[in-house]
Amino acid sequence: MFIQTEATPNPLTLKFSPGVSVMESGTAFFTSSEDAAVSPLATELFHIEGVTAIFLGSDFITVTRNEESDWESLKPLLLTSIMDHFVAGKPIFTSAKKEVVSENESDITKQIRELIETRVRPAVAQDGGDIVFIGFEDGIVQVELHGACSGCPSSTATLKGGIENMLKHYVPEVIAVEAVA
Repeated sequence: MFIQTEATPNPLTLKFSPGVSVMESGTAFFTSSEDAAVSPLATELFHIEGVTAIFLGSDFITVTRNEESDWESLKPLLLTSIMDHFVAGKPIFTSAKKEVVSENESDITKQIRELIETRVRPAVAQDGGDIVFIGFEDGIVQVELHGACSGCPSSTATLKGGIENMLKHYVPEVIAVEAVA
């Protein structure tokens, strides 16, 4: 198995592409070993000193490190853990991951969700991140930034200059886009 690594716009996050499917649907973002308890892969990666966040995408994994650690010492440990996990055929999750979508969404909310799903998420996934729609209220679109996008120095520019402008163009009711924790 060959695992490709890529730098991301966030210097504290590295993208690992194992060449196989990671998530069959959806994504997962963990910021602690407690959160990661449902994922044997994420749990293994959190055992490596210096790891602060793990994002699982369709065919990649992004790992965020703390500022005290360096990629030179972390990267071999991460590559070994990821390779061992996939070679052993271990599951990504110990239980089914549930994705919640409200059936009572307005047409505007559905349109915003669709634009984020089809235009924004694939673009940010290339950089090892994700943007997840949280809600729409009083003209404000709320999103969560995951993976390489979380804490990225250029995420505010991307959020305001790219995503907000695109949503305003297609959905005139959108006033602003805000990242929530």
